[in-house]
Amino acid sequence: MYLVDSYHFYLPTKVFFGVDALHRISEVLEKEDSSHVLIITDKGIVKAGLVDALEKKLNDLNVIYNVFDEVEPNPKSSTISKGLEMSKLHDSTLIIGLGGGSSIDTAKAIAIMRRNDGSILDYEGVGLVVNNPLPTIMIPTTAGTGSEVTASTIITDENTLFKMAIISEKIFPTYAIVDPVLTLGCPNFIISSTGVDALTHAIESYLSKQKNGIVSEIALKAIKLINENISTSYFRGNDLQSNSRMLEASMLAGMAFSQTRLGNVHAISQSFGGLFNIPHGFANAVLLPYVLEFNYKAAVDDFCEIAKAMNLYQDSKTKNENAYSVVERILELNEELGIPKTTKDLGVDLEKLDVLIRDSMRSGNIHVNPRITSSEDIKEIIINSYEGKL
Repeated sequence: MYLVDSYHFYLPTKVFFGVDALHRISEVLEKEDSSHVLIITDKGIVKAGLVDALEKKLNDLNVIYNVFDEVEPNPKSSTISKGLEMSKLHDSTLIIGLGGGSSIDTAKAIAIMRRNDGSILDYEGVGLVVNNPLPTIMIPTTAGTGSEVTASTIITDENTLFKMAIISEKIFPTYAIVDPVLTLGCPNFIISSTGVDALTHAIESYLSKQKNGIVSEIALKAIKLINENISTSYFRGNDLQSNSRMLEASMLAGMAFSQTRLGNVHAISQSFGGLFNIPHGFANAVLLPYVLEFNYKAAVDDFCEIAKAMNLYQDSKTKNENAYSVVERILELNEELGIPKTTKDLGVDLEKLDVLIRDSMRSGNIHVNPRITSSEDIKEIIINSYEGKL
């Protein structure tokens, strides 16, 4: 008799991946009601000329469109309201998110609200979105969040400064156009923070209590790709091969964590982003080694598999030593990529410690972390990351 795991895996997003994949937008628009398109992006993407490239495609296809470029890091509920107002004004039939995770999350939220009542704040939690959103096309310009293939959007509630998660299978993007050409010229500080963000997604998904056989393979592949390519991408910037592999890894990590949620890194980092507006990627990157140090003895075998994916595993070492080599590799990588060593360096203020603990414990990610975590544990991780103690 064999015992076989039972699990659910759902990924409806149609993905177009590869160099110059942006040209595939024409066949996507032919399949959807694209009578009026709304592009969601930020001013940095506009300045970089990436909106121009998309506009040219739309103009060639005689598509009517408008641009909402007011997205900020850690997008706020009021930003969703502004974008929604523009979408209603022009009666958008399709939403395009162009940029990093903030633009894509904003696009998801606006698409939700075009077909659902109330405020975006009403949909915090799992499975609360009632109606299918407007069709969406997500076009990432950074290798980081993987939001182009996830069932979640993260929005900051300005009333409480809490970064809330809206999770629903209904909000998987309709299409993802993943073109590494759009990442060329990305500043290296963005490459480093978003790259380690993607690595965090892959590692936390692999360690999640909700992982399954499909997720495990996807997450380990993402870890391997990032470990092999992030340094080249960071130091060369315009290396199309390494950028392509990083973008693929980011997407794979997104596919993985959409099925599993994440862990303590994200529980804590989202509280940092809400209270102090710290960029999500940097918060994750700095926290990652401290959370891994907390977790590794509770998941030694899984850490050893991660060590193998990162080409760290040595037969001459004990299991614990191989497991801990993952923590050491992250510390080494962060230093190489210019990531700050402590959360104090990011602007965290321990005067808000009680609020940070409360908001971290409110996250559903705590419950899938491989080691059972109390509020005292969260307090210790936050203080250690602030003081640089491992």
